[in-house]
Amino acid sequence: MVPPSFDLPMSAAPPAERERADARRNRERILGATARLVERVGIDCFSMDDVAAEAGVGKGTLYRRFGDRSSLIRALISEPEQEFQESLIRGAPPLGPGAPPAERLHAFGDGLMRFLDGHSIYIQAGEMLGAGARYTHPVYAFYRTHVGLLLRQAIGERPNTEYLVDALLAPLGAEPYLYQRDIRGMSLDEICAGWHVLVDAVLTQQG
Repeated sequence: MVPPSFDLPMSAAPPAERERADARRNRERILGATARLVERVGIDCFSMDDVAAEAGVGKGTLYRRFGDRSSLIRALISEPEQEFQESLIRGAPPLGPGAPPAERLHAFGDGLMRFLDGHSIYIQAGEMLGAGARYTHPVYAFYRTHVGLLLRQAIGERPNTEYLVDALLAPLGAEPYLYQRDIRGMSLDEICAGWHVLVDAVLTQQG
């Protein structure tokens, strides 16, 4: 007679998998709680303790997962940002490969503006966390490399190419975007149209 088995049932997940699933759930609860607090009280008016209470998790869990408030805010846009970057690398043209460089450059700015429109409050908070935070973040470095590559493909290497790359990226930050949208009263389409004019001016003058 075969002795009874005291192993876990086949349907039970191993401890490591359960731990990963618990971590994912905690992350989703924490990010969801943070987004609700931003909506309810504003991005500057809540603490990490408020997030822990809203999410129903321990403070230790919150701090182990995110470390500080700036990392937490940044995490709210990390996944959408990665999806946008993936579309630049492997997506359909003209945003992704397969279109002429000038067309891809236009598509990049248009796409990033529309991304900003939905996530600008979080991006702006991240950009304001320390002097030069926008320019020292890996995301800016990625965008700078992308624009630089497309610009060089479109007009070749020029003495002022590096300056032009930063000039093209300058309006694509959260702060200038929110200024144009909320203070100047411009629509998203108007802002995008202005950026297309800027790109055309750079390409025409340098071409």
